Amino acid sequence: MRRLGLIAGLVLALVGAAVIYVGSTLLGAASVKTESTFVIPPGASVTAVAQRLEEEGHILSADGFVMRARLLGSSDPIQAGEFLLRPGMTQAQILQAFQSGDVIRRFVTIPEGMPSIMVQERLMAEDLLTGEVEVPLEGSILPDTYAFERGQSRASLIEQMQVAMDRYLAEAWAERGPDIAVDTMRDALILASIVEKETGKPEERRMVAGLYSNRVKTGMLLQADPTIIYPITKGKPLGRRIRQSEIAAVNGYNTYTRVGLPEGPITNPGRESIAAVLNPESTSALFMVADGTGGHLFAETLEEHNANVERWYALRRERGEM
Repeated sequence: MRRLGLIAGLVLALVGAAVIYVGSTLLGAASVKTESTFVIPPGASVTAVAQRLEEEGHILSADGFVMRARLLGSSDPIQAGEFLLRPGMTQAQILQAFQSGDVIRRFVTIPEGMPSIMVQERLMAEDLLTGEVEVPLEGSILPDTYAFERGQSRASLIEQMQVAMDRYLAEAWAERGPDIAVDTMRDALILASIVEKETGKPEERRMVAGLYSNRVKTGMLLQADPTIIYPITKGKPLGRRIRQSEIAAVNGYNTYTRVGLPEGPITNPGRESIAAVLNPESTSALFMVADGTGGHLFAETLEEHNANVERWYALRRERGEM
């Protein structure tokens, strides 16, 4: 009997040790000490991931992690991507994050009125994106903030931006007002790109759109300075005053020498500028000049406009700009 008791005690001890082992390796906490990132490459196996987790000190046992994945994890495979590991995470939480694809998302912002050449430069400067891209078609990018993952291709991100523009433009076109100045979505995009570049005040967009719509309808020259600059810099700031030779230049964009719209957009307009062109302010204004605050003074007649221009010149002389 005594021998049986010893054997039973030994068995209980072994069972207890097994429970402790399973609890610490299979069900126990991980050992993530500081917030850190962990990258899983495409095609990585659970075993390879577990070994790296152990090597980097995030878990106590690679074997235990694999056991948990096989016995208690979901049937979903682990996902590729960059994951955030936080202090106090359990092995179960780490595995769940890997299986659910809860990757770290980063963001890139394309502001309203950013030309495509600068969109390309911004994406090429983002080290966590991959692949080379050419300058996208002007006007094809919808300004917005876009999420991306480490290792995502720049081409796929540009495609996402272009799909967003196509979708929004179609939605806005369906809600266009009556008797607008443009007949196609492309022409709406071109005129919206001018509105985007011509005013820094959001509250002016519909008024500026109304003015240019009036000029389009009456066959007047649009005389929009940004259309002079675009062939020179592809939409980047000119950095100096426009020269008389550039005002007189004949090309597909210069609306001082070309009647009607330019041959294409001169930037990537935002939602509000597109909406303004498709629902412009009802106005008789045909002229505008800067007012010194980032906005404009509007006029219906050339006489009124010339008076506004004189006020603008007087203000510039006061500032020492002339």
